Amino acid sequence: MPQSDSPPAGLRRNSGYLRLLGASTVTNLGDGMSSIAYPWLASGLTRQPFLIALVAVVQRLPWLVLTLPAGVITDRVDRKRLIVRMDVIRGLLTVVIGIAVFMRSGLLPHPGEVTTSTSTDAVLYVVVLLTSLLMGSAEVLRDNSAQTLMPSVVAQDDLEAANGRMWAVESATNQFIGPPIGSLLLGIGFAVPFFIDASTFLVSAALIATIPGCFEPPKVADERPHWKVDLVEGVRWLRSNKVLWPMALVLGAMNGSGALAESTMVIFAQEVIGAGPFLFAVIGTGGAIGAIVGGWFVPRVTKRLGGGTVLLISVAGIMVCLLAPGFTTSWVVLAISFALSSMFGLAWNVVTVSLRQSVIPNHLLGRVNSVYRFLAWGSIPIGAALGGLVVTALDGPFSRTVALRAPWVIGAALHLLLLVVVIRRLSTKQLDELRVSAAVAK
Repeated sequence: MPQSDSPPAGLRRNSGYLRLLGASTVTNLGDGMSSIAYPWLASGLTRQPFLIALVAVVQRLPWLVLTLPAGVITDRVDRKRLIVRMDVIRGLLTVVIGIAVFMRSGLLPHPGEVTTSTSTDAVLYVVVLLTSLLMGSAEVLRDNSAQTLMPSVVAQDDLEAANGRMWAVESATNQFIGPPIGSLLLGIGFAVPFFIDASTFLVSAALIATIPGCFEPPKVADERPHWKVDLVEGVRWLRSNKVLWPMALVLGAMNGSGALAESTMVIFAQEVIGAGPFLFAVIGTGGAIGAIVGGWFVPRVTKRLGGGTVLLISVAGIMVCLLAPGFTTSWVVLAISFALSSMFGLAWNVVTVSLRQSVIPNHLLGRVNSVYRFLAWGSIPIGAALGGLVVTALDGPFSRTVALRAPWVIGAALHLLLLVVVIRRLSTKQLDELRVSAAVAK
C-alpha cells in the first residue's frame, strides 16, 4: 500500500516528493549529456539519414511494444522497487555502451569534426542499437511507475504544481545544463558522456530507494485475474472516457510528427545550420529555457484561462515553431523556436498529466497510463522511421537541404489538423466536467 492515504500537503516539506524530484533531476542531467552523445555518435558512425533515424527508432520502439504490459506490471508490484531496479539496469547498460565506444574510439572521427565518410562502423552500430533497445525497455517500466507513484507521494491539490516544478527542473538539467556539459565531455572523448550518464542512474536508484514506505497498488480482489483481463480493463476504461481518449490520440499525433523531424535533427544541424557539438547543445538549451519558464507559470495560466484554452494554444504554438526549421539557416531563430515549442509542450503536459493523475482510479492508474502512453508515445518510433525515409526519398530528386527541411514542414501541417480535434473535444468545459464526475465517483 502507499506510504499514506493522504500525502502531506505542501511540496517543500514533502520529503518523498523532494527525493523523487532529486532522482529525476540527476537522471535528466545524464540524459541531457547523452542527448548530445547519442546522435553525435550516430552521425560519426554513418551519414545515411535512415540509419541515423533508426537509432532513435530503436530507442523509442519499446514504447510501442512494451507499454501495455508495463501498465499491468506497474499495477501488480511495488512501484518504488520497480523504479530502483530499472535505474540500476539502465546504469549497467550505459556502462556497456561506454566500454564499447571506448574500445572502438580509434575508428571514430574526432567529435568536433563532421565526417563525410559513407562507411559505417557496423560492429559499434549494432552494439548501440541493441543496448538502446534494452535501455528503452527499462525506461518504459521506470517512467510508467514514476508517473503512477506521484499521486501517492503528493496531495491531489499539489499535483499541478508538483508536475510543473518537476518538468521545469527536468528541462533545466536535460536541455539546459546537460547538453553543454555533454558537448564538453565529447571533446575529451566519445565514451566519457556515457560513463557519467551511467553514474546518474545509480544515484537516482539510491534516492528512490530512500523514499519511506511500500508503494504496492491497492488490491481490489483476493486473487489476481489473468494479465490479459487486467490489460483489457485498462483499455476499456480509457476508451470509454470521452476526454482522455481523444487527448491520447492527439498527443500521439503530436509526438509522431515531432519525431518525424527530430530523428534527423543532428545532420540537419550539421549540414544546414553548420553546427558543431557545442552549438548543437546551445540550440537545444533554447528548449530548456522555454520549459523552465513554462513550468513555473503554466499552472497559474491554466487557472486563469482554463485547461482547454491552454491545450489549444499549445498545439497552435508548436505548429508555428515547427515551421521555423523549415525555412531558416539561423541557429538563433532555431533556438528561439525550440524554446517556445518546449514551453507549449510543457503546458500541454502540466494540464493533461495532472488531469489523468486526479481522475483515474488508483488501482487502474498503471494500466490506464500505459494504454495512454502506448497511444501517445508508440507513435514516436513510427514517426522517427518515417522521418528517415522522407529525407532518404527526397535526397536526390531534390537538394539535400530541401530533404532535411521537409519533415519539419510536414510536422507543422499535421498540427494544423489537430487543432480541429482540440477545439471540438478538449474544451475547458469538458475537462472540468470530467474532474467533477471523477470526484463524485470517488
